[in-house]
Amino acid sequence: MKKILLLGASGSIGSQTLDVIRADPKTFLLTGFSVGLRVEKVPAIIGDFPFVHHICLEREEDVAPLKAIYPSITFHHGDEGLKEIVEKCDSDIVVNALVGFVGLLPSIATLQCDKTLCLANKESLVVGGSIIMRMLSEGKGKLYPIDSEHVALAKLLSRVRREDVDSLIITASGGSFRGLTRRDLVGVTPEMALNHPTWKMGAKITVDSATMMNKGFEVIEAKWLYDFPLQRTEILMHDESHVHSLLLMKDGTYFADVSAPDMRVPIKWALYGGNVEFCLRHESEIAQFGDYHFRQFDPERYPAVGLALEAYKAGGTACAILNAANEAAVQAFLAKKIPFLDIEKEIRLALDSIQNVSNPSLRDILAADQFARLFVARHIERKSI
Repeated sequence: MKKILLLGASGSIGSQTLDVIRADPKTFLLTGFSVGLRVEKVPAIIGDFPFVHHICLEREEDVAPLKAIYPSITFHHGDEGLKEIVEKCDSDIVVNALVGFVGLLPSIATLQCDKTLCLANKESLVVGGSIIMRMLSEGKGKLYPIDSEHVALAKLLSRVRREDVDSLIITASGGSFRGLTRRDLVGVTPEMALNHPTWKMGAKITVDSATMMNKGFEVIEAKWLYDFPLQRTEILMHDESHVHSLLLMKDGTYFADVSAPDMRVPIKWALYGGNVEFCLRHESEIAQFGDYHFRQFDPERYPAVGLALEAYKAGGTACAILNAANEAAVQAFLAKKIPFLDIEKEIRLALDSIQNVSNPSLRDILAADQFARLFVARHIERKSI
């Protein structure tokens, strides 16, 4: 039986991970979880999973009331608590479904403890890819992605010879504003941005989908995971989100992973360590995969992707600056402090203004993250005066 620690149990990926665990109680046992500020979720999760012995909350003041109700459970809190729960909870698998930079240190701690990391936290690889991949190369732990695009690529690459692949193709829905021009985006609201056409996700990732920063992140993740040159990794717009990723072969044909948009499928693949049955499609043309809508990716319409790839190519702490500026700007947009198009402007300004540290240590990455957040916050405050 595999013992699972679930970080981010109250979010979309977390709740669907709980569904997968419930469906196979003979294989999986939930022993710990985190819920951030969503403390109201704790009783229901404990009710379904009585073998939980560790819980992490965001605020220290929420610990005492729950400890009084559940005295046998060890409670942790804050960012340090996320690291502690990884180290102290009896688990074989850590599902990192946290959102944002906060997921990096738990990912590193998971590998340091030689546990299997099932990773839905994009930022861990975007910001700390060099650290994580070095740890894996040293034999510390294992990593299975949860993003549907990267699970699809893993499936596809397992069935072909790498030398026969011309390029990786990552599909993109285009987010809530995919039918709008840049001019149309002036004045769009957070409420409009959060209305995703195919996926139900948290607020931050839904806005990232609207800017397509998430797709820039996914190209970076694919580079770390599968080590294909960036120029051989493409983005293809696909409205229905049924074709999750494709391989263009050197003979001109395509392999694809095709299924309805249900995150339980990639979650299950990760939890079972890739040991699941799946079927892939092989066609001579993309149009033969189904009655779907495909469109070319327009980098001028979605400049956030270019910002992400620019930061990756720069190396050093550039991706930490990129991510922190994005998180701060998205938060400001959701709080209605800046317009939607200013998200990209704030990221560009941060990348141009903050010094990039080459060959960074973890401490350098943490410092760059904090400084970039403060930089963006102060710039937004000055603009509002």
